[in-house]
Amino acid sequence: MENFAVIFDMDGVICHTNPFHSQAFDRFFEKRGMKASKEEYADHMYGKPNSYIFSYFLKREVTPEELVELENEKEGLFREIYSSQVTPVPGYMEFLASLKEQGFRTGVGTSAPRANMDLIIDTLGIRNNMESLMASEDVTTHKPEPEVYLKSADNLSTKPANCVVFEDSYSGVSAGINAGMKVVGVLTSHTKEELPPCDIYIKDYNEITVEKVQELLQ
Repeated sequence: MENFAVIFDMDGVICHTNPFHSQAFDRFFEKRGMKASKEEYADHMYGKPNSYIFSYFLKREVTPEELVELENEKEGLFREIYSSQVTPVPGYMEFLASLKEQGFRTGVGTSAPRANMDLIIDTLGIRNNMESLMASEDVTTHKPEPEVYLKSADNLSTKPANCVVFEDSYSGVSAGINAGMKVVGVLTSHTKEELPPCDIYIKDYNEITVEKVQELLQ
């Protein structure tokens, strides 16, 4: 039998972290006498790699060395704020359990740093349910490039055509499409109209079943 796989982005897909990332950026910008609007966060933060976010908000190129420092500071603030708040999107844990019962391989493919992924995966206790864990350090090109999803398919010993990706951002959905995978749009951060066309859309995991995932892969 062919291996079927489901790959989850993390922020906005496993946990609705974006409001907490906004809080971390608020603190980060406050220290620098800056302020960003909700609209700017929606357009220039959600689903974007930190290299883009810092260049956009600081209005200049950021060197690789500087990026490491800025990222450590901002992501440290995020983990500090979020560590006591880790909560999965409604229905996620039950949906993941039912995928495993039905023999699906599962993985995470996120643009977030590995330390953020470790915090969320280990707080939820789902590391042993994942056959692939990919964070920003594991790729050289970021979403909308498909690298994170193509490498995930390799890790999961399957073909891209046998994978369903769960994504909530424009760049993430684009990455799933560019990888040749089916995509479920999770509407935690954006509306349908703000995303590229997905195969189906859900507000949370109470709106999806393993059977629907199997139908997508037929």
